[in-house]
Amino acid sequence: MKILMLNPPFLEKYSKSSRSPAVTKSGTIYFPLWLSYAAGVLDKKGHELKILDAPAKCLTKDVCLKQIELFNPQLVVIDTSTPSINNDLDFTKQIKKALPNVKTCLVGTHVSVAVPEILPEKAAYVDFIARHEYDYTLPEVAEAIEGKRELSSVLGISYVENGELKENPSRPYIENLDELPFVTEVYKKYLDIEDYFYAHVSFPTVSIFSSRGCPSKCFYCMYSQVMFGKVYRKRSAKNLFEECKYIVKNFPNVKEILIDDDNFSVDQKNVQEFCQLMIDNKLPLKWVVQCRVNLKYETMVRMKKAGCRLVVVGYESGSQKVLDGMHKGITLEQSRKFDAAAKKAGMRVHGCFMVGNPGETKETMMETLNFAKSLRMDTAQFFPLIVYPGTEAWTWAKQKNYITAKSYDEWLTPDGMHNCVLSTPKVSNKEFVDFCNYARRKFYLRPKYVLMKAVECLTDKDDFIRTVKSFKTFAKYLFKRG
Repeated sequence: MKILMLNPPFLEKYSKSSRSPAVTKSGTIYFPLWLSYAAGVLDKKGHELKILDAPAKCLTKDVCLKQIELFNPQLVVIDTSTPSINNDLDFTKQIKKALPNVKTCLVGTHVSVAVPEILPEKAAYVDFIARHEYDYTLPEVAEAIEGKRELSSVLGISYVENGELKENPSRPYIENLDELPFVTEVYKKYLDIEDYFYAHVSFPTVSIFSSRGCPSKCFYCMYSQVMFGKVYRKRSAKNLFEECKYIVKNFPNVKEILIDDDNFSVDQKNVQEFCQLMIDNKLPLKWVVQCRVNLKYETMVRMKKAGCRLVVVGYESGSQKVLDGMHKGITLEQSRKFDAAAKKAGMRVHGCFMVGNPGETKETMMETLNFAKSLRMDTAQFFPLIVYPGTEAWTWAKQKNYITAKSYDEWLTPDGMHNCVLSTPKVSNKEFVDFCNYARRKFYLRPKYVLMKAVECLTDKDDFIRTVKSFKTFAKYLFKRG
């Protein structure tokens, strides 16, 4: 079957696969991660595929539609997100008008929890919604379209039959992630890796995942609450190492890789096994990874020796009260110990901070900025809380009547940047945004920080290239006031 995997045209460089989709201030644009993982499964099943990432290619709607008509698929799988959902639905309608016989299937975090908002009202052009983790759902949808199985037997889908909404039972989450094809095989066959950029990772790069599901209880995270569940599942150290070998062999121009899941360090024994394989085999590959502040010094040392250059960590707040309110499950003392361990291990750190969680005040926001300035980070980001349907944060904000937006379109500013749609009695949405702009200036324009970055750029060519490429986009927001 001819199947098109589509990130529909929207805003140029709209980073849909990120945890908070938007056009980013740093110029970062994610790979179409989940479309690509699912495409790997479909590819192994022998389907004829095309991945069309319109925002990454800066394709207009007319150009994109012509390419779809030329490919003439039998099934189009359309990725969605909360800020782009109205656009995604409109373009799905255009596809159906151009190709009346094509079947359309929506996927992604937003539609996984918004089925009643979409079906049956839009069933004239939306044939299926594949909810949550859909890698193994799509091959069965294809079989149903071909008449090889009953639609009612396909777990994890919603559809309309005879005017009635049907919601099949949810599909169990994938237990053995080693069974999934390497996503980098999909990148090599169907994408141009130079279309994608991560501000904190050397260019060009590829992004992969080592686990799914999260045992933590952060109340704002749509990945764990909507997409992949609370049960932690990891790839084996050997499987992850084998993909790294594949990358070295097939992407000689890749400077380093991004292991982008939040939970790389949950099983530190598995991490150390992976690192030892990298060390023993002398694999010449740098990598960047996400982790939590419970990462041990001994593990950091081995990661550093195995090629890890930088870790991305969610400190989130400088207020213990706010950390507790968001169910982060960490303490400020843990964060301080992590910072000291990273410095001792020679590991660079990108720190993530957010404002707007329960208990947030103007005073706690300043505590967060002061805490950030006290840590030795290579880079940092400051964002207001962005609430998404299906999360505890969304329920909290809705119940408290804190959401200011009347439409999902308002999740973005007119130029596609993140917008804050949350106002509390203590702090308004404008004050959250203004504070984040202020915090960025105070963090990045410190003489101590500027000197540190200057030294890094003078002593490391990759640092210089990455910093200049990111700064071209970032500078106009860094100096923005109010």
